[in-house]
Amino acid sequence: MPTVYKNYVDGEWTTSETGETFDVRNPAEPSSITGRFQASAAGDVEGAIDAAVDAQETWADTPGPDRGDVLKRASELLEERKESVTETLVREEGKTRAEAAGEVQRAIDIFAYYAQKCLDLGGISKSASGRNTELYTKREPLGTVALITPWNYPIAIPAWKLAPALAAGNTAVIKPASAAPGMTAVLLECLDEAGLPDGVANMVTGSGGDVGTPLAEHDDVDGVSFTGSTAVGTSVAQSAADDLKRVQCEMGGKNPTVVMPSADVDEAAEILGVGAFGTTGQSCTAASRAIVHEDIYDEFVDAMVEYANDVAIGPGLDDPDMGPHVSESELESTLEYVELGREEGATLETGGERLTGNEYGDGYYVEPAVFSGVDNDMRIAQEEIFGPVLSVIEVSDFEEALTVANDVDYGLSSSIVTQDLTEADEFVDQIEAGVAKVNEKTTGLELHVPFGGYKNSSTNTYREQGDAGLDFFTSTKTVYRNY
Repeated sequence: MPTVYKNYVDGEWTTSETGETFDVRNPAEPSSITGRFQASAAGDVEGAIDAAVDAQETWADTPGPDRGDVLKRASELLEERKESVTETLVREEGKTRAEAAGEVQRAIDIFAYYAQKCLDLGGISKSASGRNTELYTKREPLGTVALITPWNYPIAIPAWKLAPALAAGNTAVIKPASAAPGMTAVLLECLDEAGLPDGVANMVTGSGGDVGTPLAEHDDVDGVSFTGSTAVGTSVAQSAADDLKRVQCEMGGKNPTVVMPSADVDEAAEILGVGAFGTTGQSCTAASRAIVHEDIYDEFVDAMVEYANDVAIGPGLDDPDMGPHVSESELESTLEYVELGREEGATLETGGERLTGNEYGDGYYVEPAVFSGVDNDMRIAQEEIFGPVLSVIEVSDFEEALTVANDVDYGLSSSIVTQDLTEADEFVDQIEAGVAKVNEKTTGLELHVPFGGYKNSSTNTYREQGDAGLDFFTSTKTVYRNY
């Protein structure tokens, strides 16, 4: 029998008022159910928010170092469970073992990082223009916050929302994505064992319509942090704006890597391959456009095809280079884009076929695809695919490369491969993206730096991670004290 997971509300593991559940299946072996979760409704959300609101004042009044002790202990407990949690993540989401282990370690590190940050929370002193006056600021928690997280980083993203929210003295209700909610349950188990007071953090599982919408729109929610699609994120932001809630939404990407003639072609192919095909292309920061100078275009395409053909694909527990898609619908979407690329006139150089039989069985596997002859106005060059599909676009010079890189509705991550310092600096200055990298893949960001995008990749209100994470979850009060 599969494990039945419950909601976590007011310090208790509870069943949904609907009495219904939904199954999560192993993407590598869809006949295997990895867990059964509560199909919750608005009443469950109401109970979780009530618990969070009731607990908020006491948690806010808890000294920062004491809050930090809880986060530190949760980090330690997660580290003790790292091996088993890694395996569960692989079975639930489909990542390779190495990718899953890295993600679990990131969650461990995030809780440890914000545990230390609890020691630094406070304000700053300023010089007053008058005598006998103290002028300073205080940072205060927002109150109760709603956290809505995606399936593609099912433990890292919940961690980098929960940890700063709790560190700053907020209480939270989190709704994980239904495709991979088990990792959020693990975080709540660790926080519970670490001594987090009842009601401070709560988890409710279910669909976006039944849980996410009433959670984000609730009058007692003071802030909403969302990661997911641009369509849903835009709706969340608009709804939050109507109530003047603080909101941050990190959304889609169509991330470019520019490859210039001074680049080592094999190194560039490695950078693009890892960025495009790692995590099966299911990253908002995945490289989906290689914008390549005409002088090395053909050579690069050949190297990229060779890289793609060498990618080992299989069940994540076998630790190949690339695992399956998270679900059949995600696989079908990728296959549809591959067919669309053909119809648009691009050349499918390799890949793009579903893999079945033998070790693949009925899993959601697809070969990494490389398209050449892509025009930047094609849909495969403009729309987020969220799968291992790379469009290679030819340009004649650096200026055209920069124009093409910016000619999309998204602006999340970007990179350039070059040995020309002027090109590198100009790229960093001119690229319309929240993350700009030189001679590095578009994916991956250290946990202590701000993360977020431009244009349709973000509400561009507040960044996540590092000190920026605490900025979102706190309000600043300016104090004059005369004596």
